[in-house]
Amino acid sequence: MSFTTVEIWAVIALLGLGTYLIRFSFLGLIGSRQMPPLVLKLLRYTPVAVLPGMVAPLVLWPAATGGEPDLARGLAALAAFAVGLATRNTIWAMIGGAIALYTMLFALG
Repeated sequence: MSFTTVEIWAVIALLGLGTYLIRFSFLGLIGSRQMPPLVLKLLRYTPVAVLPGMVAPLVLWPAATGGEPDLARGLAALAAFAVGLATRNTIWAMIGGAIALYTMLFALG
């Protein structure tokens, strides 16, 4: 299936407009108003829900191995989880996971 240049640019423009409207609904329409406490409480969980959704496919089906699970990435994920539990700090968890990943990649060849 091939698309013309006009169709491709139309899709890009519509997707751009859609994402702009989604952001505008929060920032432009209700940005100056106080949000209900329940909404503020739920928004605090957004990063906790999004980060594992982005990381899990990279650990379970990494592109670097052709989609096959890899021992080094699995151990690095466990190390990041352990550091995160121990320190309660996301940055230290990511640093610990990165150090574990590169150490395991070097050790396992």
